[in-house]
Amino acid sequence: MANILFSVRRLKKIFSNNFEALSGIDLDIIEGECLIIAGANGSGKTLLMKILSGLLEATEGTILYKGEALSKCGNTIHSSVGLVFQEPEAQILGETVEEDIRFGPENLKLGKKEIESRLEETLKSLGLCEKRDFPVRHLSGGEKRRLAAAGVLAMGCKTIIMDEPFANLDWPGVVQVLSIIKFLKQSGRTIIILTHELEKVLAFADRLLVIAEGKIKDSGTPEEILERLDPAWGVRDPRKTYKSAGDCTWLE
Repeated sequence: MANILFSVRRLKKIFSNNFEALSGIDLDIIEGECLIIAGANGSGKTLLMKILSGLLEATEGTILYKGEALSKCGNTIHSSVGLVFQEPEAQILGETVEEDIRFGPENLKLGKKEIESRLEETLKSLGLCEKRDFPVRHLSGGEKRRLAAAGVLAMGCKTIIMDEPFANLDWPGVVQVLSIIKFLKQSGRTIIILTHELEKVLAFADRLLVIAEGKIKDSGTPEEILERLDPAWGVRDPRKTYKSAGDCTWLE
């Protein structure tokens, strides 16, 4: 049987001006799946993931992580669930690639041998060995996203959330990010991708979820959801360019 990683029930997020940004969210996320959450800007998808990764608190509802209340998971969430922000500069702290990858494991106060092992493994896995001494400010957009993902992986995170990972990237940058997603999927990690650019990545999805106006509108296989897609949800049907969901990738 599939293991439920996150179980969310009746979740709401209401801000001080009484704006209900998320309403009635019921959602299970399965361990090891690649889940794409699609929605227009302001739909609530980033807000939902910030709550699940422990960066924000919900106003109402219950969230379980591996069967335990999220509020009781503490540091477990921060070392298990990694959020790669839309703007990677927001989470890159080192002056060089190596310094940045080291930052997370050192903050976890791991032993020197373990830190070195994680550093070397992460550099190799994400193709950053030749860039280890490279100044971060000289990296391309795609390389910065690779580095942000590397920092998360070096901390041992088994669940990776990527928020609009293709924003402002050219073709080579998109291909670099897709290579990361392919690696993460092959390594059995849980991947959650927040995007409205389905044509670039839908081929990797095990499941597609659509959120609009703070509510989940539909969830299922990519093929099922595309057949039921409502234009009012603000998500473009990529089949106008590609024949099927399985063709939707820029990774050759």
